[in-house]
Amino acid sequence: MTSDPHPPMRSFGRIKSRPIKPRQAALMDSLLPEVRCPTEPFDPRALKPEADEVWLEIGFGGGEHMAAQAARARDTLILGAEPFQNGVASALRHMDEQGLSNVRLHDGDVRDLMARLPAACLDRVFILFPDPWPKARHNKRRLVQAELIEDLARLLKPGATLRFATDWADYADWTLERFLASPRFDWPAARADDWRTPPADHITTRYEEKRLGDCAPVFLDFVRT
Repeated sequence: MTSDPHPPMRSFGRIKSRPIKPRQAALMDSLLPEVRCPTEPFDPRALKPEADEVWLEIGFGGGEHMAAQAARARDTLILGAEPFQNGVASALRHMDEQGLSNVRLHDGDVRDLMARLPAACLDRVFILFPDPWPKARHNKRRLVQAELIEDLARLLKPGATLRFATDWADYADWTLERFLASPRFDWPAARADDWRTPPADHITTRYEEKRLGDCAPVFLDFVRT
């Protein structure tokens, strides 16, 4: 009998919805094996030795933000983790259309990927509009938990940054409380505009524009101390 390696929490729901379009399905067969992260412990620098920095996007959705950031920063290696297969297929389409060679994907639980990475290997992390699990009885399934924050602290270099964004007020409060409880992160915001105004390098996606939450988007940028 095999057991779930992460029995305490599953922070995502379904992993597939509508049928994947033929072109994207073909990319799942041809491109994904080429850009999939190694299944054993690895140093991301070995995947692209010439990269200036290594970033991680947790839950990249359809890959719109990840691909746009990768196109802007082609000297940066971006690791993307997403368990939703339709999202992975969409990201592959973006990568193929834009000729992106600086993205590697993990099509599964990000914690499995993080466990394979060495300490202090990341320069930046994005967690953008994760599933809010808004019902109180489901809050324990939220991605942001003390354990994840400790794992991120291990992987981020001192001075590295982490951006969290949500359009659910309670999730913003939840996340801020947990990051401020960690001595390994600082929140340098000094005024309301620091979290109410999209950062200059933020890329607004179609998902964000739908405004599915209960508040305007909140952007929390943390720094690894």
